[in-house]
Parts: sequence; structure tokens; C-alpha cells
Amino acid sequence: MGRALEAVLYAIIPDAMKRVVVTGTGAVCPIGNSLDEAWNNAKAGIPGAALITRFDASDLRWRVAGELKGFDAGKYLSIKEINRIDAFVQYAVAASRMAVEDAGLIRENPDEHGHSEFRTLNPRPLASAGVVIGSSRGGISTLERAVLRSRRRVSAYLMPSTTISMAASYVAQNLGIKGYCLGISSACSSGTSAVGEAYRLIRAGYEDLMLCGGAEAPVCRICIEGYGASGALSRIADSSASRPFDRRRDGFVLSEGACILVLEGYEDAVKRGARIYGEIVGYGNTTDAFHQTAPSPEGEARAINAALNEACLRPEDIHFVSAHGTSTPLGDRSETEAIKRSLGRHAYNIPVTAVKSATGHMLAASGSLEAAFTLMSMKEGVIPPTIHLRERDPDCDLDYVTGLREAEIQYALCDSFGFGGMNAVLVFKKLDF
Repeated sequence: MGRALEAVLYAIIPDAMKRVVVTGTGAVCPIGNSLDEAWNNAKAGIPGAALITRFDASDLRWRVAGELKGFDAGKYLSIKEINRIDAFVQYAVAASRMAVEDAGLIRENPDEHGHSEFRTLNPRPLASAGVVIGSSRGGISTLERAVLRSRRRVSAYLMPSTTISMAASYVAQNLGIKGYCLGISSACSSGTSAVGEAYRLIRAGYEDLMLCGGAEAPVCRICIEGYGASGALSRIADSSASRPFDRRRDGFVLSEGACILVLEGYEDAVKRGARIYGEIVGYGNTTDAFHQTAPSPEGEARAINAALNEACLRPEDIHFVSAHGTSTPLGDRSETEAIKRSLGRHAYNIPVTAVKSATGHMLAASGSLEAAFTLMSMKEGVIPPTIHLRERDPDCDLDYVTGLREAEIQYALCDSFGFGGMNAVLVFKKLDF
């Protein structure tokens, strides 16, 4: 009945129900410097967590993080630019460049020094496109360095380079985009919310494509100590520290990176012959109105239900859940309860995975990366494992995937929940061609 109603609405009011598809992806994260590399490592169950090298953490109780490995910002930016912008902006530019190339909108041409120049391809010029990128902590690493060097002259670029919106605006500058541009911050759900808001824009009639996702570079002492003091971080000092849904889990692994998706109208994508990863059919955004740090299963369930209602789907229609799954004791229990509240008995029939077990928690960037992985799961018919899940928490009693599993996925949920009860959920649909 829900899908029949959806079809009728598409036929009667197509402009109000514009279909939105994903045509490009790009990512840098602790398990890969491209989406393909990261996806292959996620399927193989390769962890990205390791002892912190960014600064001396030997005196701390939390000594593991998910750092990028071998990332070369010089492929995308000049030395002058690299010196003037925070790493979270660098990651956003790299992921965006990969995403628009993947979507067939630009072509990268490396010069003799390995630096990439690009040219825009027709028929979808980038100038009128839009950008929505979320970040929780923005340029906090650069701010920390400035404070530590407080007796030296502060850089004139300190404030602009560290502001939350700089990821979106600098991506626009780098790619020559002059359309809609927005930087948003809603804690750990920022990246998912950015994708959801971009989806809403196109669905409501925005004519041009959108770049959207999350970017984060929080691996610095103030963030490790801050999240650690709040009780959120794991004290396990090896690569198995991120253990979603495991009885022995004790917190998340703080990580960095970026993931950007290219969204456009279905008709536009088909017209230009674009490769389509999948369709976004629902987005739920709620707040718990409950607590500054503790999650609420009720609020999370409302976000899931809102996304399902927008997609005109029932619980039985969902074939896969990409969980927020941070590896915190309270968070994983709350999410399990939220999934059961929203999906009822069918919750026990749905495979669930948490890729933060491999990537760690990239804050805003995790939601968009998990969205990209969800699309890849639908495309390839496989679900990457939740690694390090060896002793299940009795309160976390769903069908968690612990080894690479084949699955036919027509509809999937992707959950993100953040401090302050900021909840965002996306529903994806597989398109068969």
C-alpha cells in the first residue's frame, strides 16, 4: 500500500516528489584514501585504529585513534593552501574531488609532479551546483596549535580556516561552484544530516546537483582528553578497541576523514547517462529533548520512523540496517532498543552491521561514509562485518553481521545519532537497470 501510494504521488505531483539519486562518492578515512580502498578494507575486516602518532599520548589513558595513513593533500591543493586551511577542509576537498570525478563531472589530469589539474565535463557544469558539508569539531586541531603557540603571532587565517562552514565554502571555491552553500554542525549526525538536507533540497525542486557529506580532523590532545573525560572513549590500547555491541566494549575510537556524495535528480542523472549508486527515499531528523550526552531510544526510534514514513515503507520492507554502532556501552544498547521499537518483531530478521568497528568514529564524516558503504552493500549484495564482536552483550540481541555476508538488499536504513540527542536517519533504495 505504501509503495502504491508513492507511485501515485510521483505520477500526480512529480515536482513535489522529485526523485533523488547518488551518482558519485569520494572518501578519505583510516582504512583507505579512496572510497574503493576503504570499501574493500571494510569488507575484509581490516581495522584502522592504532596508537596515536599525531602527538605524544603516552601520558593519557586513551592512546588509540583512527588516523589517515599516507594521505597526500598535495594531490589536491597547493602548499600555500595546505598551510592556510585546517586538515578537515583538506579532507573535504580531496573527497569532493574524488566524488565529482566518480560522477563523471570532472576529469583529473595529474601533472609531472603528481599534482592534479581538472577540467569540467559537459553536460552538467559545476558552477551552479550546491554544497552542504557537516562537521562537529571543524578546525579544532588548528585552534589547539594556535593556543599552544600563544606567544607567537596568530595567523590571519586562523579564524576563517577553522570555521565549520569552511569545508563547504572551500570545496565550492576549489571546484568553481557558485550555487547553494551551507556548512552545518549537529554533532555526530552532521554528515548524515548534510546528505539529508541536500536530498530535501533536490526533492523540493532545486534544479542542480549537490555535493554533501561530512569532514572531520579531531585527532588532537584536546579532543582525546575531552571525549575521554566524558567517558566516551575506549581505554583499550590496540586495534581492537572499537567493539560495537560486544559485552567488553568500553567506548569509541576517535577518528578523522571525510566522505562526500554527489546527489542529483533521477531524470537528470538518467539523461546524462550517469552511473547511479542508489536512490534516497527517506530522511528522518529528530531531537531527543532528553540529555546533553545520554541517548534516548525513544528519540532515535522517532527518527527511524520519520524516515520510514517519508519513504512510504513498512518495517518489513527493510532488508539491512547500517548502525551508528559507536561501541559505547549506553549508545549501543540504546540503538538496539530504538531499532526494536521502530521495526518491531521484524527487527530480529534484519542484518545489522557497524563499520565503526573498522573505521572508528569519524564524527560527522562517519554518517556519510556509512551511507556510501550502504549504497555499495546494495550494489554488490554484500554486508561488511562488525569486527571485534566476540562476546555479545545480552542487551544487544539483533542479527549483527560478524563476517562478510551476501544479502539481497532492496531498502536499507542508515542511522546516525549525536550528543544533545541529534538524530538523523536515511533510507536508501536499490535501483535495477
